[in-house]
Amino acid sequence: MKYFDISPLLSPSTPVFPGDQVFERAITMAIAKGDNIGLSWIKSTVHIGAHTDAPSHYHKDGETIEQRDLSFYIGKCQVIDVTHVGARRILPSDIEATPITAERILFKSNSFAHDQSFQMEFTSLSPELIDQLAAKKVRLVGIDSPSVDPADSKDLPSHAALYHHNLAVLEGIDLGAVPPGRYQLVALPLRIEGADASPVRAVLFPF
Repeated sequence: MKYFDISPLLSPSTPVFPGDQVFERAITMAIAKGDNIGLSWIKSTVHIGAHTDAPSHYHKDGETIEQRDLSFYIGKCQVIDVTHVGARRILPSDIEATPITAERILFKSNSFAHDQSFQMEFTSLSPELIDQLAAKKVRLVGIDSPSVDPADSKDLPSHAALYHHNLAVLEGIDLGAVPPGRYQLVALPLRIEGADASPVRAVLFPF
């Protein structure tokens, strides 16, 4: 079955927001060292690589990740090319020529390198765009950069718009090899009690 894996590799070099917990993996037991099994543990921010924010990340009354409806993260989606936008918020006018044809919209910006150190400038979303997509019955938005708001944003208006409309979000996905078009999305979060986000293994299936 053909598919696109849009999840960046997780490793100690995976970029995270400055000051956040980088990915660590430690070996507890190893067959190569004579142990009967391989065993390891990990330590990481939950906002790493391809991930989904829970509403509790940006609102005091928001659901935590294990409370989210999984139907947000499974179903028909549309990849839209916005590589012409650059390191600013995507406006409704930037996609006015593109019909919205699915309940899940992923924006391909190619504005962030997932295999380099963290970059502060990347494409993000405008709250006006989120308002417009919600009016068109979109349930999830995603982007191939670390956040729907710019890295230096403090008031996070696009996150606030997500909460207002109860939209799910995918951040940090890798759409570099994905042509624009319609797909089936599977991007399930882990069931982590009380968590403000979760990494996902995000996959697109053409149809």
